Amino acid sequence: MPSHSSDAAAPKRRSRLTLWLILAVCAAPLAAAYLAFYFWRPTSHVNYGELLAPRPVTDMSFQRLDGKPFRFAELKGEWVLVSTDAARCDERCRLKLIYMRQVRLAEGKESERIERVWLITGNDAPAPELLAEHPRLHVVHAEPGLIAKILPAQTSPADHIYVVDPLGNLMMRFPRDPDPRRILRDMSRLLRHSKWK
Repeated sequence: MPSHSSDAAAPKRRSRLTLWLILAVCAAPLAAAYLAFYFWRPTSHVNYGELLAPRPVTDMSFQRLDGKPFRFAELKGEWVLVSTDAARCDERCRLKLIYMRQVRLAEGKESERIERVWLITGNDAPAPELLAEHPRLHVVHAEPGLIAKILPAQTSPADHIYVVDPLGNLMMRFPRDPDPRRILRDMSRLLRHSKWK
């Protein structure tokens, strides 16, 4: 004849087992997220540019060539391509400016959502004929220390073209000697998924 104690223990065991199963189901997504974040690194990326930890640049103050102040806050609501170089602008500098201009023009009707900024180190002014090749380019003087502070780089900020989002946050940089077609793909994707304008 079965004992009453074993009959009473069975529902308790089932209750405990049910509780452990519920806890396991609840904990599984957290454990999976932890493992994915810390141990799984995808080998392929959708984007060409390197994503950066967003950092605001809207409060930084610069000076235009005509002496008037410039802040990135003036361009809020737009995507901004940023480059930095000396005013003498060597071949690599000229290529970056061309890429920035051509990527903007290639966006067609969306081009109005892209602005370009050239941060110049030193007090010299670029050659007028160079500026004439790049209408609507914002050209401003910036101290090298400030540039290094806002534009992260492994070697030099002049190696990259950077992207500032419509909220005024620096969020991406393209590699040294970039492929302009891949920059265009990234910018097209950003414009397509952006809620601004």
